[in-house]
Amino acid sequence: MAGETRSASLDRCWRRLQSWIEQPVARTVLPNGLVTLVKEDRTSPVVSIQFWVRSGSMHEGAHLGTGLSHFLEHMLFKGTTKRSGKAYAAAVQALGGYVNAYTTFDRTVYYLDLPSENFAAGAELLADAVFNSTLPAAEIGREREVILREIDMGQDDPDQRLAQAFFETAFREHPYRYPIIGHRELFESADRAMLAAYYHERYAPNNVVAVVAGDVAAGEASAVLEKILGPIPRRRVSPVLVPSEPGQLGRRESHRYEDVQLFRASLGFHTPPLTHPDSPALDVLAIILGHGNSSLLWNEVRERAGLVHEIDVSNWNPGAVGLFYVGFLAEPEKGEAALRRTLAYLQAGPGKKIRPALVEKAVRKLLSGEISARKTMSGQASRIGAAEVVAGDLDFSRHYLRRVAQLTPADCGRVWRSWLCREQFTCVTSRPASARPAAAAVAAGAAAEPEFSEQRLGNGARLLWRQNPALPNLHFRFVGRGGAGLEPADQRGITQLLAVLLTRDTKKRSAAAVATAIESVGGGFGQFAGNNSFGLSLEVLPDDAPLALSLLEEALLAPAFKPSTVAREREAQLASIREAEDDIVSAAQLRLREHFFGSHPLAVDASGTLETVARLSPAALRAHHARLVTGANAVLAVSGDFSGSGLLGKVRRLLEKLPPGRPLPEAAPLVQPASPGAHRFPRDRQQAVVMLGFRGPGVVDEDFILADIAEELLSGLSSRLFERVRDKLGLAYFVRSGRIIGMRAGCFYLVAGTHPAAAPRVLKEMRAELARLRAGRIPAAEWERCRTRLKAGRRMSLQTNGACAVQAGLNAAYGLPVNDWRHYGKKIDACRPADLARFARHWLVDTEAVELVAGAAPEAITG
Repeated sequence: MAGETRSASLDRCWRRLQSWIEQPVARTVLPNGLVTLVKEDRTSPVVSIQFWVRSGSMHEGAHLGTGLSHFLEHMLFKGTTKRSGKAYAAAVQALGGYVNAYTTFDRTVYYLDLPSENFAAGAELLADAVFNSTLPAAEIGREREVILREIDMGQDDPDQRLAQAFFETAFREHPYRYPIIGHRELFESADRAMLAAYYHERYAPNNVVAVVAGDVAAGEASAVLEKILGPIPRRRVSPVLVPSEPGQLGRRESHRYEDVQLFRASLGFHTPPLTHPDSPALDVLAIILGHGNSSLLWNEVRERAGLVHEIDVSNWNPGAVGLFYVGFLAEPEKGEAALRRTLAYLQAGPGKKIRPALVEKAVRKLLSGEISARKTMSGQASRIGAAEVVAGDLDFSRHYLRRVAQLTPADCGRVWRSWLCREQFTCVTSRPASARPAAAAVAAGAAAEPEFSEQRLGNGARLLWRQNPALPNLHFRFVGRGGAGLEPADQRGITQLLAVLLTRDTKKRSAAAVATAIESVGGGFGQFAGNNSFGLSLEVLPDDAPLALSLLEEALLAPAFKPSTVAREREAQLASIREAEDDIVSAAQLRLREHFFGSHPLAVDASGTLETVARLSPAALRAHHARLVTGANAVLAVSGDFSGSGLLGKVRRLLEKLPPGRPLPEAAPLVQPASPGAHRFPRDRQQAVVMLGFRGPGVVDEDFILADIAEELLSGLSSRLFERVRDKLGLAYFVRSGRIIGMRAGCFYLVAGTHPAAAPRVLKEMRAELARLRAGRIPAAEWERCRTRLKAGRRMSLQTNGACAVQAGLNAAYGLPVNDWRHYGKKIDACRPADLARFARHWLVDTEAVELVAGAAPEAITG
């Protein structure tokens, strides 16, 4: 070792291995892209033939997690175009061979070991299975049952369950998180068509490496391989996007309570890929820490502390990212102490723990293991295949093992500090079910979200509040009615500009001072404005509530509307309007509004038009502010971690300062669309955007919940409309439904992006799908999936104080029950397919439809 005297035995070990790994390997790339690697070794009259397919479980694309690679591995020996499965097995036996295969994340390897005199026949036999398999239909079902039993065996094994949970927790994006064998429910969906498609796409010669090691002449063996494999035609192999694993930012944990008797744990740290310069030192460090009864962790946690029955360490780094992980087995009552002791030992760093003798012992162990792995022809072929396919360099072993042989205690200590002394790690445990802690009272009631209380003040303002200590922040949400229906016709877009300006300059602070104040406490201050409402939001930590209330009071009661700020924000809003016109989908939606709503205020979206926004002045904004920011139009919702009446008293005093104001007029209804029929919006674009608009219920209409269901049924990758128009017919690259929602009026529409020539067919398919809804032809499974997605989506959308506050605030502003948001699931469950059919017949009337095709010249659209 550098700077130290290595023992003679270690030197001998290295020289023996060095002479072995430097033996030549004949590498040939055939015209069809297949790579052959041949290593001549005359020490034993046997040969190993291995075909390495560069396709494993992480290459399954849309079928990720199905286990197609492993299923295919089971099927390839079941029959070929030349031999039945029985005849194939007999042929292997006749040659005195042993054939098998394995699948991992990044490859599937088929190998045949046999007497060297049968090499040519064996190579033809293995090539027949890999490239000519017929995937017999009769064998699919039988082999599926075999694999299902294999999956069940894994699920019955607590160590395998823990390993899978560990990988799912340690990897958030990379396909390493999926089991190679597949998830049972996904695997059960795999059929012959899926297998055949995957086989044809991935098992191309240009995606295969053929490795031979043994008692053969390299040149002759290469020629035999070329004769057998060369005629196979090259095929297109589509690249598979394998997402990279993002850096781990903190500790990840998962604890399983199950039918086991002992405590099992896995601790893991992300480490670099196989080819990284630190990998040799990490491999040796794993041996020092946890291989054998003299390893550091064995002595620390088992022998000294008596906390575990066994403990081991490995550095797993197959490709893009690795895991340095520690596993141990302990009695349930000692498991937590063992975790603490192990983590403390690792995170304390190496100190003086790594002595030269430990490094030499670990290096010798690794080098000896490498020699043992290469004792057989199969082992040599495996090492050659891994260098080519996994590392991408036939010289990888030589460079890697040389670095191993040169490692010092300083090298091992450095990688310990670099990769293990940090808080970003993964901890997964398996514990007896009896050890599950009793649920705390707070946790037991967590599913029952606290309701908002309400108080109406003398000036008409409404205060809503709910205490929620489970989320340690504080959210203030001011809501008022606003939007197009309450704007003068020549000032459309003024509510949106007003909302923005309320978060800028006040009479006490500049816009920069407002931003600095809220950002200095890590808070947020924002605004919103839509078709029917506008408002402000402030979110801070509980201790910063006084600042939040001060900023909110200045925004509501003392906005400055400085001409320079008004001009700057007005230009920004004008730019967003122009940007929307540049996008063909957004522009089509704006044209649909115009044709559908006509003179109704909803004909213009919340941003306004270039003409109306350009004319907005500070004086107009002050007048609009005086009209909307009044007690009669004010709702302030407070949600979060606060206690006592002190905060609520301050909020009341703020709201009481608002002038009473006058009640705002009711929103205008819509009797029927302004301009039903076909409309064209020519734009110089490659695509066409197709839209069909129908009357839809407003926010306060009883049918609003049914519009949610209709929108869900007609949207998403699993919707029948998407599956038919995009997946089956290939007519569009997106198709979905949407809504323009007013208080008492709305537009329910379908939209698709397609080629201009396909627009008539897309419109026809849209109308056919709506006819299905009107007829009530909705299968029970489709209906149930829709309801499940809606309820789950709503539940997931209401996890924060801010989300709950805005729902309660909008309900109050619209005249709906404040806590109506809590009953969404019950409302969905109360709906039936017959209700949706009635909804579709009443609202989605084909003769009232507004049809719009945008982006193609009028003559390009017919029908």
